[in-house]
Amino acid sequence: MKGPLVSDDDRSIEEILDTIGDKHARRVLAAISREPKSAKELSEECDLSLPTVYRRIEMLEEYKLVTDRTLVAEDGNHYKVFESNFESTVISLEDDEYKVRIYRTENLPDRFSQLWDELGSE
Repeated sequence: MKGPLVSDDDRSIEEILDTIGDKHARRVLAAISREPKSAKELSEECDLSLPTVYRRIEMLEEYKLVTDRTLVAEDGNHYKVFESNFESTVISLEDDEYKVRIYRTENLPDRFSQLWDELGSE
């Protein structure tokens, strides 16, 4: 299910374009769009150092383009995996102004819960 249109008007268009324009960030996004991956897996797949991977993840998290979740390994250690938090990005020129819209994928039960909570607060 395609989530609602989200406009990032509160962010500078240049900042968003710089983030998605960064070749390392795009490589990370491409890798996690296929399936969730740990930073170590991203480092190996994208041929990037771990610090570079973490910097790009931090950039992408700032614009809510990735999410993370903690998993527990068989040996009991915890680690995070990262995944893409959107389906597509549209950059348009409207009234002599650039706009960036991000189409997010939302889980139906989560969306229902959010709507229910909003209705309850009215």
